[in-house]
Amino acid sequence: MKLNHLNLTVNDVAASRDFLETYFGMKCVNSRGNGFAAMFDDDQFVLTLMKGKEVWYPKTFHIGFPQESRDKVDRTNKRLRNDGYAVDPPIESHGYTFYVQAPGGFTVEVLSE
Repeated sequence: MKLNHLNLTVNDVAASRDFLETYFGMKCVNSRGNGFAAMFDDDQFVLTLMKGKEVWYPKTFHIGFPQESRDKVDRTNKRLRNDGYAVDPPIESHGYTFYVQAPGGFTVEVLSE
């Protein structure tokens, strides 16, 4: 069995969509203004973004983007930092990882093994 769809409620669909396209290569295949966007990755995983007024996720909730190497994690971290995102340097934990607060109200983990 394979998970192939997830919906996130976000407070800014356009900003969330741009963030996911810019840093994680997702592609928007359908949108309706700032109320809805359907995004695909290269494996045809579907991530939908829907506008919500009060977005609140538990502290540990996040979505993850595994990278093929530690170097790719470092490059993504540096790019986000250079673009003004508050990110700590990657650490060795359950993998080589860091977290970033995405526009829209959710957290993203970037990691490699």
